[in-house]
Parts: sequence; C-alpha cells; structure tokens
Amino acid sequence: MPRVNVLTIGNALVDVLAHVNDDELAALGLEKSSYGMLDAATAEELYARMPPSVEVSGGMAANTAVGVVSMGGSAAYLGKVRDDQLGKVFTHDIRAAGVEYSVAPAVEGPATGRCLILVSPDGHRTMRPFLGAAHALDADDVPEQLVADAQVTYLEGFLWDAPGAADAFAKAADLAHGAGRLLAVTLADVVCVEAHRERFLGLLEAGAIDVLFGNHEEVAAITGAATFEDGARVIQGWCRLAALTHGAAGSLVVTPDGTERVAAAPVQHVVDTTGAGDLYAAGFLYGLTHGADPAECARLGGIAAAEVISHVGARPEVDLSTLI
Repeated sequence: MPRVNVLTIGNALVDVLAHVNDDELAALGLEKSSYGMLDAATAEELYARMPPSVEVSGGMAANTAVGVVSMGGSAAYLGKVRDDQLGKVFTHDIRAAGVEYSVAPAVEGPATGRCLILVSPDGHRTMRPFLGAAHALDADDVPEQLVADAQVTYLEGFLWDAPGAADAFAKAADLAHGAGRLLAVTLADVVCVEAHRERFLGLLEAGAIDVLFGNHEEVAAITGAATFEDGARVIQGWCRLAALTHGAAGSLVVTPDGTERVAAAPVQHVVDTTGAGDLYAAGFLYGLTHGADPAECARLGGIAAAEVISHVGARPEVDLSTLI
C-alpha cells in the first residue's frame, strides 16, 4: 500500500512578495504579469529596489505539497536549498506544514533560490525567480523507495531548466511508472512550455504523463490550438487525465470520454493570484488519491485555489480540510 498520497518534486524557493501599483512596476522596468529568470547579481539589484516585502517559503511543487497536507492528505517533497539562512527558513516552514522533507542542503555553490514577486492591485503577479541552489537538485536526491511509496509523483516543468534537475525529473518518472504509480506533470508557465515544448510533447505523445496540469495560456502554447476547447481536445489524445484551468471561468477536466467544465469557487476579493495553480493541483491530487471522480477533483482544486488568491502568499492561511 502507498505510504504517501503525493510526492512533489521541484525548485525549492523562498517567495519575496511586495505590493506595487502600475507606475511603480513600470519604474522597475517590468511588464505586468511577465516572468523572467534572474542571475544572482540582477536578483540582488531588483530586491534592493523593491518596496517593503514579505518573505515566505514557496516554489510551485512545495506549495502543492503543503496544500495536499492542508486538505487532509499526506505529502513528501524533493527540492534543494543551500545551507544558509533562507535554506533553514525553507526547511523549517515545509516541515512545520507537515510535509516530509529530507533532502540534504548543498554545502557549496549558489545561495538558496528565491522568487521576487510584484503583486498589482488587480491581483496579478509579476515574477522574477533566481533559482540558485534549486538547480543543484540531481538524480542522487531522488530515493527509489520514496517514489515507490507515493500514489502520485508530481513534477514541475521548470525542472528541465538545469541538467541535474532534468536528470532528477527523468529518474522520478521512470521510478514512478516502474512501481506502478501515477506520474503527474504541470506545464508550469508559458515560458517553460516554449523553452521545453519538444520534451513535453515527447512525453505526452508517448503516453508517459498520466495526469497533466496547465492553464489556458500553456494549453495554447503546447497545442497551438486557436481556442481553449480545441486545445483540450488535442490533449485528450495524449493522457488519461488533464486538469486545465481558465481563471474565473473555472477549469476543464479532460478524460478519454470527453471534457467537462467545472465552475470556479466564488471569491469575494482577489488579492494575489500567486499559487493559484499550485493549490488547484493540491486539491485535485487530494481528490484523486482519495477516490473522487475527476469533476469532484476539479471542484476541490477550485476551493483550494479560491482560498489562496484571497490573501497574499502562495500557502493556505486556513486549514483547507475545513472548507471541503
């Protein structure tokens, strides 16, 4: 029997969040809702120019693991930090949230990764990550037994940005299928899809991905389809299950039998969309590992996403199990 519901693997980052208006964002030379990687020097320069901020442990796959636990499930996480102050903060936070985490920190090389996030009044976020030590994750950090112990192994597409992390991605995928477990992958971001489209397509067309997560922009980028619905029909031929989000319009659940739209959970006021997709995946995977049908999985994902966008930060501020 599986010991862990969901094992997530990704870039371990500390989120640095600040609220800015459109003029302040322009003064920083940034386009709203854009995404772009930073080197160490540029990350330090932008951080120094940011208004007062809040620092919280983040990273897409780590947020999803925390969300699964908050829903009432069990989760483990693999991601790399440095043996520095931010690394200690990250380690403490994820363990305190109830996620199993035992990856040894790097003792040399770049500092712990961080993601600089500028949140606009309309809730949109402009993201500038510096991956740092997250790129030090490699295949040696993926324990065979832990993958075998997990019902689902969930990988973020950003792992392909570094050779070592890409090796970790490949090893985890092989181990999951070798143990008869499910492999889930998130497309992560349009930039990620554009950079690694052929790799994504290779896995999808080979049927190697059991569960696919993506939003409407990522769906367009990976399929080339003119509409969200057309893109969903393309993806229908690639994997046994896909959960495709479309903002306030909810999500589309895609199975071999067809597609079903599931309404978004109501939100009184959108404060910060950081982590919406991560928590949607958490709710969906919690449902999937607890016997829910695909539409119910999407409903649970919507509830988790609605909670996280109602406040600053990518981690839930309430016990999500009380909302379901």
